[in-house]
Amino acid sequence: MHRGYRYFGTFLLTAALGLPLANAKPIVAQDHEEHEREERERRRVYDPYHKDYHNWDDREDRAYRHWLEGRHEAYVDYEHLRRNERRAYWNWRHNQAEHEEQEHHN
Repeated sequence: MHRGYRYFGTFLLTAALGLPLANAKPIVAQDHEEHEREERERRRVYDPYHKDYHNWDDREDRAYRHWLEGRHEAYVDYEHLRRNERRAYWNWRHNQAEHEEQEHHN
């Protein structure tokens, strides 16, 4: 009979310690993706060739991917580009921005 109480006491102690873990909110992929998106939106990149900053948001990421596609290159994170590739990107990007601005005013 005493053995049964000992097992029951162990069970209650385990349940009491495990209850907070059972109620904890699991981290889901959607939360992680949302965090990455917010982090990208806050990221600023300095263009040393034109001496200005760019917000690396979804718009800039799309432009960057478009530039890579035009060069028939596989995706490489911007931070891993060589200096001359970064310069080529920013030159292209500024030319694109000027072209978009001219179209907008016409």
